[in-house]
Amino acid sequence: MKRVLQTSLCLLGLGMVACGPKKEPEKPAGTPVIPYSIYKIFPHDTQAFTQGLVVEQGKLLESTGQNGTSWIAEVDIATGKQEKKVVLDTEYFGEGIAVLNNKIYQLTWKNKKGFIYDFKTYQKLGEFTYEREGWGITHDGKHLIVSDGTEKLYFLDTLSLQPVRTLSVTENDITVKNLNELEFIDGFVYANQWQTNFIVKIDPATGKVVGRMDLAQVAEAVYPGNPNADVLNGIAYEPKSKMVLITGKLWPNMVALKFREEPKPQ
Repeated sequence: MKRVLQTSLCLLGLGMVACGPKKEPEKPAGTPVIPYSIYKIFPHDTQAFTQGLVVEQGKLLESTGQNGTSWIAEVDIATGKQEKKVVLDTEYFGEGIAVLNNKIYQLTWKNKKGFIYDFKTYQKLGEFTYEREGWGITHDGKHLIVSDGTEKLYFLDTLSLQPVRTLSVTENDITVKNLNELEFIDGFVYANQWQTNFIVKIDPATGKVVGRMDLAQVAEAVYPGNPNADVLNGIAYEPKSKMVLITGKLWPNMVALKFREEPKPQ
């Protein structure tokens, strides 16, 4: 099964639909589709209900959230094996993580509480509270950026950890809801749209969706590797290689992508 899955994904990387013709999901007209190529396929822990994914200082960190089994771990990308560094108390359902100024910030889903850890030692440094549910989190180098499953993004001051700005996300003047896992890439916020196979590219100055990645074919090729695989959720960017890692909840694979420029008209 693993070999079949890898072959399918490789065929997708060459622009072929390996698992047969599928009805393409609807996407708003007028939004540029972001082209990509599959660079490499890695194993992923099928017990990891992925909520956050981040690359920092050469380390791949993943956070998960399930009742009684929420953790943060360093992941060996080559094998998919992970070393748990933080295991939350069973009362907490872990959500996204971000690393800024050598601190790890972790959200929880409905507890309205976040945690701060030292990036090197994983020692807990503090806690913070918020008024909404916690979903995804990233940063722009200055502010933490948080989603709550709505169309809103909240920019938090890193000292008070309170919102200093709220951004409503729209696409062709239509509200874009279910924003989940976040990643800040080259000046834009990329967000998994929960319950879809889309990642949307958001201009943080205006809140407008300026691009959209359609990962339906990748997801369809991955799902047979684990019948329990759930939705796409997980974006991490490695700036040196310009590689984007994506995965999903209980996915058997993590897929490395690279943005591909469209040929310019002559």
